[in-house]
Amino acid sequence: FGSSRLGFGAFLGHRATDPRAPASRSRRLAAMKLNISNPTTGMQKVVEIDDDKKLLPFFDKRMAAEISGDSLGDEFKGYIFKIGGGNDKQGFPMKQGILCNHRVRLLFKKGMSCFRERRKGCRKRKSVRGCVVGPDLSVLHLIVVKKGEQEIPGLTDEVRPRRLGPKRASHIRKLFALEKKDDVRKFVVRREVKKTTK
Repeated sequence: FGSSRLGFGAFLGHRATDPRAPASRSRRLAAMKLNISNPTTGMQKVVEIDDDKKLLPFFDKRMAAEISGDSLGDEFKGYIFKIGGGNDKQGFPMKQGILCNHRVRLLFKKGMSCFRERRKGCRKRKSVRGCVVGPDLSVLHLIVVKKGEQEIPGLTDEVRPRRLGPKRASHIRKLFALEKKDDVRKFVVRREVKKTTK
């Protein structure tokens, strides 16, 4: 094919696509999943949102920001959520402290989030996404801070008992809203061990 001006795609009989052509509207406005967790009940629910107008209040907000859930629908009226993180379309996680809405490559070491040390003293350069919410996310993690008027089935109507609770006294007081004079030993969540006979 050296002398011919036709490309390989034209030779095969189909039109070669231009990589600079804009993506289709359906591809750009893909649905975003909201992974909503409720710490008080221990329940978790995934909601898929197709309408971009419902997600507009979340865009350009940072991780750990609190936002009203009124835009998501009538069932979320009065709810307040905290943004806990998320993943983009390629699966790269959001990292707190990176003030952008795109991917960056950082050098990670022991103790940093989004990194697990395999060998002692090992450092690694990895891609992570910034902490600013954008339309390129596929999953956004939300935490219920304040409950609204209505019950959400699968999130607020049931209570799943805690398998493990906090060990530190100050964390136990914070979880159960205790005072200094209260005995925290009565509120320790212990794991039940079932003895099996051989």
